[in-house]
Amino acid sequence: MNMTMITEDIPLPHLGAMLRRWRRLHRVKQADLAERLDVNQSTISRWEAGTQQIETVERARIETLLAARLDSAADHVLATLVSESPRAMHLVCDLTHRLLACSPSRQAELGLAPAEIIGRSLWPYATEQVVMAETALTQSGWRESAWVAPVEFQTGENGSTIVPIRSSLCRWTRLTLSDGTAARLVETLAA
Repeated sequence: MNMTMITEDIPLPHLGAMLRRWRRLHRVKQADLAERLDVNQSTISRWEAGTQQIETVERARIETLLAARLDSAADHVLATLVSESPRAMHLVCDLTHRLLACSPSRQAELGLAPAEIIGRSLWPYATEQVVMAETALTQSGWRESAWVAPVEFQTGENGSTIVPIRSSLCRWTRLTLSDGTAARLVETLAA
């Protein structure tokens, strides 16, 4: 099935579980995080429980806080391993889907030079199957556990010339970076 590019208005994953996980990893109390985000402690509690929607301004602050960054030497080694791999793979921020690194074979598939696409979200190019797999992650507890099993699924096609997704078997593996943020290794297993 040839899909057109999905627009950016598709919501990013539920942030509450990710916020709770980040807070626990960094040993930050809800009250301290509430002060940092300029909200009430009870608001943090409701966000984490998923009973209150996060407004746009707060969402941007939380995404900045939780977005994966390749700050440490170990994280740079991971990015180098991905960038030098002969396999078709790339590394993205698990929250924002910003491209952090990609292999030469993945770069060859892109309609843009690596400098033009690194740091940009790949989410607008997601297929219907990718969106469904992403939705299933939240339901499976992907963002709540310290370690989760990799997920494999069929990608479908998006018809994009900028970031083309061809129908293939794909594997997502969540990796925790040195600062506790999460990245996702995306591998093409079979076309």
